[in-house]
Amino acid sequence: MTTQSNTPAGWYPDPHGAPQTLRYWDGTQWTDHTNQQGQQPAGQVPPQQAAVQQPAFPQQQTADAKVQRQVQQQAGVAAGGPGGGTLFTEPVLVVNQKAKLIEVTNEYKVMDQNGRDLGSVTEVGQGVLRKIFRFVSSWDQFLTHKLEIRDAYGQPQLLLTRPAKIFKSRVIVTRPDGSPVGEIVQQNMIGKINFAMNVNGQQVGAIKAENWRAWNFAIVDHADNEVARITKTWEGLAKTLFTSADNYVLQIHYQLPEPLLSLVVATALTVDTALKQDSRGWN
Repeated sequence: MTTQSNTPAGWYPDPHGAPQTLRYWDGTQWTDHTNQQGQQPAGQVPPQQAAVQQPAFPQQQTADAKVQRQVQQQAGVAAGGPGGGTLFTEPVLVVNQKAKLIEVTNEYKVMDQNGRDLGSVTEVGQGVLRKIFRFVSSWDQFLTHKLEIRDAYGQPQLLLTRPAKIFKSRVIVTRPDGSPVGEIVQQNMIGKINFAMNVNGQQVGAIKAENWRAWNFAIVDHADNEVARITKTWEGLAKTLFTSADNYVLQIHYQLPEPLLSLVVATALTVDTALKQDSRGWN
């Protein structure tokens, strides 16, 4: 099966874990081209593969000390080198929900580990009556929600649809053209909450809560190897008490193949949409 990839061709840390080694991703698969020194050797990559990658954030953006503290001190993620500058090439994604006293539309800002903008997530397809219904009642949590993941230039990258639910949540992940990526399906309601990541009816990974409050999650592949981690970070006393804002750090341990990569990126938003907006994380 041929799989569409959001990851641009380029040099990335070796997915097999070889130290001080970069391996070339041609846009669809890993190649045999490696670089032991972290610099691209002349002539090693075919001309048609040597595409210039444009970072998703403007070069003039400076590091945000507050976001750095969120990543390093609250999430416990060590400072690392720069990634590819896009939603699908950065090893760390910081997902902060916009703080609102009254929330009628889910909106999130997505940054790299230094606070540079990578994109956003916003709820789409809500009419005026739906927003009024959400304002006057809590029944909106049981209705269908659609969120669009956009890059730093506002271009749609993924669409997340959580159909209407009563108990367990299911999130359908598609590309902007409507082609399917996979599904993220809640497995249980009692104890540590788990989600399965399915593609074409086959499970390719899972999201496992590490405690009954479902604040932190380990993301594993089909062989139960941890490939990423989601950590909920404290948004501050005022936001916790008076707003519905939630903040998360998604750490991806190494470059993942598609469609697992897109599903892992989507999980940072899925966890909040599926659980936190219902209970604010207190369960």
